[in-house]
Amino acid sequence: MMEFIAQNMAPIMFFSLIVFMLLGYPVAFSLAANGLLFFLIGVELAPLSNGTVNLSWPLLYALPERFWGVMSNETLLAIPFFTFMGIVLERSGMAEDLLDTIGQLFGPIRGGLAYAVIFVGALLAATTGVVAASVIAMGLISLPIMLRYGYDRRVASGVIAASGTLAQIIPPSLVLIVLADQLGRSVGDMYKGALIPGLVLTSLYMGYILLMSIIRPKSMPALPLEARTLGHGVTSLFVALAVAAVIAYAAHVYLSPTHGANADILGACVGIVVIYIVAIADRGLKINMMSRLAQQVIIVLIPPLALIFLVLGTIFLGIATPTEGGAMGSVGALIMAAVKGRLSFDVVKQALASTTRLSSFVIFILIGARVFSLTFYGVNGHLWVEHLLVSLPGGEVGFLIAVNVLVFLLAFFLDFFELAFIIVPLLAPAADKLGIDLIWFGVLLGVNMQTSFMHPPFGFALFYLRSVAARVPYLDRITGKNIEPVTTGQIYWGAVPFVCIQIIMIGLTIAFPQMVMHYKGKTVDPSTIEIKMPDMPGLGGGLGGGLGLPPLGAPSAPGTAPAPGTAPAPAQPAAPDLSKPPSFN
Repeated sequence: MMEFIAQNMAPIMFFSLIVFMLLGYPVAFSLAANGLLFFLIGVELAPLSNGTVNLSWPLLYALPERFWGVMSNETLLAIPFFTFMGIVLERSGMAEDLLDTIGQLFGPIRGGLAYAVIFVGALLAATTGVVAASVIAMGLISLPIMLRYGYDRRVASGVIAASGTLAQIIPPSLVLIVLADQLGRSVGDMYKGALIPGLVLTSLYMGYILLMSIIRPKSMPALPLEARTLGHGVTSLFVALAVAAVIAYAAHVYLSPTHGANADILGACVGIVVIYIVAIADRGLKINMMSRLAQQVIIVLIPPLALIFLVLGTIFLGIATPTEGGAMGSVGALIMAAVKGRLSFDVVKQALASTTRLSSFVIFILIGARVFSLTFYGVNGHLWVEHLLVSLPGGEVGFLIAVNVLVFLLAFFLDFFELAFIIVPLLAPAADKLGIDLIWFGVLLGVNMQTSFMHPPFGFALFYLRSVAARVPYLDRITGKNIEPVTTGQIYWGAVPFVCIQIIMIGLTIAFPQMVMHYKGKTVDPSTIEIKMPDMPGLGGGLGGGLGLPPLGAPSAPGTAPAPGTAPAPAQPAAPDLSKPPSFN
């Protein structure tokens, strides 16, 4: 019996960890306790393991160095910066302004508020990177408005929860930082690879709303005329955007000779800054050259877009590292909050407290994972997992399908941080051995882990929405109608179609890897490379030609004698006869 336990320590240890967490113990302490307990057992049973257990007491001396590796990890330093930026932006009222303005813009069309929530969810994801902030903000602001104007409760709750989870996959996502660290890859490459899948997923959400607005038009009516307080003016907005495009093109042409490839980005910046200044001047001086709607859209949209460029643009252009981009984003968030008059000591204090809690949560899980992995690798657990996964039928595709099914099921019980720290280090070696690009693999897992926020009954996005949705009937202050509450069942059923869309997105990412692999740039074909040596002036086409001598290696004319005072040219060896076998005489 003891020999059996010693030789199967890895699977016993793995399933014991699952039991620990199902019993409700905190994940960080479950990892550390499991690792230390099985280290003790492994040391005692090592002589009976037939060489499968490689544990001894001196191995514990490696723990301080592993802990120091966590504390000195510069990649993880980006997490507190992006968390702080997201919380400050939430307090600044940016989400409220965006939802009100975009809701007015899309209001005249059926399902307009749902489109606005998805669009704002994508913008918040690209600025905050925090799911809780996005879901809570949109639940507080847009859910009462959607209920006020007759939206189906399941559609409204599903759209809000799903749009908030876009912060999982659209950069600067916190989970992408963790995945890049665990896979040993660049955060910038992970961000580049995840950008297109994030935008495609956003488009799929909008496509679902379009389909539902056709099939069930009464479930998402357009805003009534009296609710469109900004009036009309879409034509004025398009004219303003066209003028900005012309200015951007003119600036691009002007800057091209001096700035080269960066001229297009600089030109776009000039066009955006000009139209933003014009909109502010138009409102402040009451010139009314633009419509109120155009003014509001430009003034509200450009600051978060500028912040996105400040963070992601500098990372993608190679100007800043993700940590530096997060620091700049934090400063930008503070400036935006100050401009809106929302920056105070209490806001900064709350943001710092929330950032400290989340960062401590991540660090403790990572330290526990280091203790667990020390023992797990000592019992050859990584080899057990690798053999188990590599031997799956179907090769690379079979491996990806099996892994995604496993992660999808584990996401019912585990948070995305827990999945990233426990499961990903076990899966990465097998994926690498099969030749799977680890950035593609990481983005695929990121899309899959996004479902952990939407799974009934343990999805955190559903809990966040439940905490802010009305539980009892209330009187609407605008219409004076009695509004029925949103039930937990309606929230859960509203999430199901979006979980299905996320599963479809996983399949699309597997079927079309180029959505992610574009991060590598254009592939160079070695057969098309041509090397040309530059002409050497004064040497007449070859060494010696410029001195009145034939180029080196050029045969001399027959019957000519060497020039006086020069040594005769050495005799050239005869070319070997390759038609006969070699002779060694």
